[in-house]
Amino acid sequence: MDREPPSRTGSKPSAVGVFPATTRFLSNPLMGGAESDWSPVHEAAVNGRLLTLRNLIGQGWGVNITTADCVSPLHEACLGGHASCVSILLKHGAQVDGVTTDWHTPLFNACVSGSQDCVKLLLEYGASPHPACDLASPIHEAAKRGHVECIESIVAHGGDIDYHISRLGTPLYLACQNMQIACVRKLLQSGANVNRGRDLEAPLHAVARASSGELANLLMDFGADTQAKNAEGKRPLDLLSPDDPLFHLFLQRKEPPSLMQLCRLRVRKCFGIQQHHKINGLLLPDELKNFLLHL
Repeated sequence: MDREPPSRTGSKPSAVGVFPATTRFLSNPLMGGAESDWSPVHEAAVNGRLLTLRNLIGQGWGVNITTADCVSPLHEACLGGHASCVSILLKHGAQVDGVTTDWHTPLFNACVSGSQDCVKLLLEYGASPHPACDLASPIHEAAKRGHVECIESIVAHGGDIDYHISRLGTPLYLACQNMQIACVRKLLQSGANVNRGRDLEAPLHAVARASSGELANLLMDFGADTQAKNAEGKRPLDLLSPDDPLFHLFLQRKEPPSLMQLCRLRVRKCFGIQQHHKINGLLLPDELKNFLLHL
């Protein structure tokens, strides 16, 4: 079904199917690497018009036509979350790691839209899990927006679950900062470092600033250090006022963890990052395996 295209970098039509007077089309559509302000291929890709896209490619339109901002039809199809269009563009040689002037890759755009199908297709065609520039990191964008499935696919294809960017920190830190509980849980279950955030600021500091008891409990269940100090020498507790309910939660959790909790943390550490699913293969009762997996 046709719909209004989402916001994007670069020129765009003033209305669906209507091109502005300033649009410059290619004089030779076979020049797939040439530049155009906006093309019918972009229009079909962003609106998910698969049949139109097939016809245009069949007529000789190149799949790597870019706008002045280096936006390709593949960027647009990913931003719209149109996996069928992404598939046909890739099959016809679309550049899987093309970069816009804002450093956006198709994979970054797919993480913006939250389309796991698009993310999988791009990775299967060799898309790099990590960006050429830290200004647009796919896994961070997925964590910020709460797109759990996108994170799963990136990590499964070799993405660093603790990938650190100086201005953003780790995906876990960004997920905590944006209160994306499902993403926080998935990252922790997959082996993310619970204490690695942004420089000296731990994820628990971000949770304290957001005053989220649910996230605080979750992080502490995974072994978060309540005594960790940020660049100002403050613990997460120091960021709270005494009348904040989270302040009392920190006091309650100040006692040493139970033996069961220590054993769980130790077992998980022995399995290592991205290997926790192997706990299911242990000869243990399901209840105990679920405890180890935090299920």
